[in-house]
Amino acid sequence: MSAHHQALHHLYNEHHGWLHAWLRNRLGNAADAADLAQDTFVRLCNRHELLELKAPRAFLRTVARGLVIDHWRREELHRAWLESIAHLPAHETPSPETRELILELLQGIAQMLDGLKPKARQAFLLAQCEGLTQRQIAERLGVSLRSVERYIADALYRCYVLRYET
Repeated sequence: MSAHHQALHHLYNEHHGWLHAWLRNRLGNAADAADLAQDTFVRLCNRHELLELKAPRAFLRTVARGLVIDHWRREELHRAWLESIAHLPAHETPSPETRELILELLQGIAQMLDGLKPKARQAFLLAQCEGLTQRQIAERLGVSLRSVERYIADALYRCYVLRYET
């Protein structure tokens, strides 16, 4: 067994129970806590550098906190999606498989938008959701037309990556 795997094995044995309890306290749900505890250690398995931690619980808490935030965002997005389709006539309601595909796409878009700088995100949303021209966006945001072009190009590139790398 490699030194990395030994360190990870030790970390898991010593701290998994504690991490699961910490997550259960944060989430109020033992099943989600178990999933996120496992996800935390899976994330560490995918790291290639040797884990030499002076404060392992603080490190695990930091990794797990990011996963909890992602979990809450997914839950919020899922609720909003279900609310948006709840009012559709039965014949227009997507199948469960289609719902999951759309939800996965929405999660990817939300993650992509979160990765943009605030002005780039705002410029992209103004263009896509409100149909504003780049000149109107520049005026509204108080930036140059060239900046708006860069913002939108960056967002569109990220959409392309999201579409073709998944």
